[in-house]
Amino acid sequence: MRRDIDFKSEGLTLRGWLYKPSKGKGPFPTVVMAHGFSGVKEMGLDEYAEVFCKAGMAVLVYDNRCLGESEGKPRSDIDPVMQMRDYRSAITFAQSQKECDANRIGVWGTSYTGGTVCAVAALDRRVKAVVSQVPFMNGVRNLQQFLPVVNMKGFRQMLDEDRQRRVEGKPSQYMKMCTLDPTEPHLFPGEQTYNFIHRYVGKGKKSTWENRVTLRSIDYMLEYDVSGYMKLISPTPLLMIVSEFDTCTPTDIALDHFNMVPGPKKLHIIDSDHYEAYVEKFDETSAVARDFFVENL
Repeated sequence: MRRDIDFKSEGLTLRGWLYKPSKGKGPFPTVVMAHGFSGVKEMGLDEYAEVFCKAGMAVLVYDNRCLGESEGKPRSDIDPVMQMRDYRSAITFAQSQKECDANRIGVWGTSYTGGTVCAVAALDRRVKAVVSQVPFMNGVRNLQQFLPVVNMKGFRQMLDEDRQRRVEGKPSQYMKMCTLDPTEPHLFPGEQTYNFIHRYVGKGKKSTWENRVTLRSIDYMLEYDVSGYMKLISPTPLLMIVSEFDTCTPTDIALDHFNMVPGPKKLHIIDSDHYEAYVEKFDETSAVARDFFVENL
C-alpha cells in the first residue's frame, strides 16, 4: 500500500511515501501533503494518508526541504517560499506516477503549510481541491499575538544580530524549537508544542526530527503572508479546518483569511486548541478532509 519515493525540486532531492489504494483500478485521485513548521512526515501524516487511501485516493507524503529525510542545508532552515515551490514539484512528480490521476490532484497542508497550500492552489490550476488545517496565514499578525510585547525589543535585536552574522558570511544561529524549561530560549512556548512533538519523538521511536530551527527561519516567518492569494483560490474548492481556541495559529486570523475567498469554500470549526486537531480530534479532522476530497476529486 505504501512505497518510498523521492523526487527533485529546485536542485534538491525530497523524500517521502506514495500510498496506493489496495482496491479499485487506477489511476486514482491523489492528495499531496507535507507537515507544518519543523514537522516531519512521521508526526501523524501517515495516519491521515491511511484515511485518505482507504477512501480510494493515492497519497503523496514528503518531508519539506532541510527537514526529515529530504535534502537541504542548513538543516532545519525553514523557507516557506521554497516550500511552496516544492509542493508544485511534488504535484508534477505525482502526475508522472502510474498510480495517480494527473487531472485529479488535491493538496492538504497543516499549520505552516496550511497557508502554503492556499497560495499553491491560487497559483496552480492543476490543484482541484485544497484542505487547509489550523493554518498559519500571516507572520507579523501571528507573532504579534504569539509574542508578549515586553519581549519584542529583544526579539528584534536577536534577528538583527543574526542578519549581521549572515552578512559577514557566518551561518545563521539556531534556536530550540521547544522545551519544558521556560528560562531556555525557544521558539514555540508552552507544554503543548513539546508534548505534541514528543508523542512521536523519543521513547524508543525512530525519528528524523531535530529540536532546532535557524534564526533565519524566523526572519522568513515575518515575511510570510498569503492574504494576497486568498481571493485567487476560486474556483478551486477550499476546505478550512479551524480550531476554535487556537493559541499557535490564532483563530481570528484564519477566519479573516477564509472570508477573503469568494468561494466555493467550506469552513469546519473544531472545539479544540491547535494540536488537538492531530490527536483528540483526529477522527473528525481526517474524516471531514477525506469527505471533501472524495466530493471534489
